[in-house]
Amino acid sequence: MGIEIERKFLVIGDSWRTLVTRQVPMRQGYMTDTASRSSIRVRLQGAEARLNIKAAVVGRARAEYDYPVPVPDAHEILDTLCVGLVDKIRYYIEPNGPDTAHGAGLIWEIDEFAGANAGLVVAEIELSDVDQNFERPSWLGAEVTDDQRYYNHALALNPYQNWPERSAT
Repeated sequence: MGIEIERKFLVIGDSWRTLVTRQVPMRQGYMTDTASRSSIRVRLQGAEARLNIKAAVVGRARAEYDYPVPVPDAHEILDTLCVGLVDKIRYYIEPNGPDTAHGAGLIWEIDEFAGANAGLVVAEIELSDVDQNFERPSWLGAEVTDDQRYYNHALALNPYQNWPERSAT
């Protein structure tokens, strides 16, 4: 069984943009609602497509399974089977980029959302241990790892533009 260990943060300002080493447009759709025991999504990421299944739990660690799927199948699933969609650009800040001090060997993934989630920018870092230490770059805002609203599955069903108050609790 695969385990994803991840922390999520809001992003402050634009200074992170100078550190980006690559970017990938993504479109993903979810085939379950939030009452399910898992989130099942299909994602187009650049020229690839993936099917992903994650335990529907909030927090730093959860079961995750991820598989390649044919791109035409992904398009059909997105168009016909999904209950919610998320569009975003994922930016990567990698340890071999212009500023290695802000990752200490770890890759930051920054999602800038579009469409109904425009205005939301979230940074994620995958860790090897739930208690792993890492340096917090100056552009990191509030941690939202334990706030379900910021999970892509929740954003697909309740977009950021619909939130009465748009800040972390």
